[in-house]
Amino acid sequence: MNLQLDRPLIFLDLETTGLSISSDRIVELSCLKLFPDGTEQVKTYLLNPTIPISPKATEIHGITDADVAGCPTFADIARELTALFEGCDFAGYNS
Repeated sequence: MNLQLDRPLIFLDLETTGLSISSDRIVELSCLKLFPDGTEQVKTYLLNPTIPISPKATEIHGITDADVAGCPTFADIARELTALFEGCDFAGYNS
């Protein structure tokens, strides 16, 4: 695919504690940042949601409460994400 980008494009993929957009939280956030020159930056964050991960969600993504127990929270990485996303257009997977 030949994209003509003026700004970086960020693709996001999320894994969550469940399916409710109002109460569930992110347990894994993966980003692919595609720059106008074609270079790529990939980052994946495993996050402690501070609430239990539902068994159904674990069946889908394989991430357990034990896997995220010592991980940073979303608030802990928010400034880093702000810097990563600055000036980008956004795309998503299953969003």
